[in-house]
Amino acid sequence: MLNFIIWNPDKVFFSLGGYEVRWYGLLWCIGLAAAYFVVLWLYRREKIGQDKFEPLFLYCFVGILAGARLGHCLFYEPGYFLSHPVEMFLPIRQTADGAWHVTGYAGLASHGGTLGLILALWLYVRRHKVPIWTVLDIIALATPLTACAIRLGNLMNSEIVGKATESALGFVFVQNGDDFARYPAQLYEALAYFLLFFVGLYFYLKARRSVGTGFYFGLCLTYIFTFRFFIEFLKEVQEAWERGMVSAIGLNQGQLLSIPFVALGLYALIKLPGKAKQTNKQKKQ
Repeated sequence: MLNFIIWNPDKVFFSLGGYEVRWYGLLWCIGLAAAYFVVLWLYRREKIGQDKFEPLFLYCFVGILAGARLGHCLFYEPGYFLSHPVEMFLPIRQTADGAWHVTGYAGLASHGGTLGLILALWLYVRRHKVPIWTVLDIIALATPLTACAIRLGNLMNSEIVGKATESALGFVFVQNGDDFARYPAQLYEALAYFLLFFVGLYFYLKARRSVGTGFYFGLCLTYIFTFRFFIEFLKEVQEAWERGMVSAIGLNQGQLLSIPFVALGLYALIKLPGKAKQTNKQKKQ
């Protein structure tokens, strides 16, 4: 036991007047703020008007949050939430005695958040007349910072944990009642996404890969969801019913959902650059 990392952080960062600021929510805000300033910097470098930038954050915020919430409800607990549709949209839960309690949004799915973000950006470019592949590439450059922060939030919450391990780098998640070590899968993901941010930045500043070709969009999707596919082998399943899926086909729900995103990312990397570049040129004329 002494060789393992005992993980038992306070989920609350600080309390003020009875109001609690939790690490998870704080890290979400940090991730979104970091992406906000990166996108602002990129909009200025790409000479896209401030009037085009100002509404973008609202589209992204609503798209990510709504998509992540609906993704969790429909991908992981459809039976429950389809019979309790109000709880999909409001942070409340009905107990067995019929009473309602405020619980917060206990369940957000990255696959749903990605779909929600893409849909929100499609609506944004239709409304504000910005080339779609330019926007997708810019958002893709900033996304890894938010993804990193969210996974650190999961780590602080002791959720989305890994399987048991004998490694000295294993974490004992005390708040989950564990007395054995697990892979800190959340930390592995956070580090991988943090590295992706600098890989994208290198291509943008040093290798001079153009925004608007779909390259960064493809790189982001391929990297994140390929890593997500393989890291799932080290994770516990999120829902009990996934154990039957793993027994039957060797994959869990997160891995199945990652495959289409990897395929889309590879398409953007291999097939798309010329088409996207031509589309952007036509829209700028």
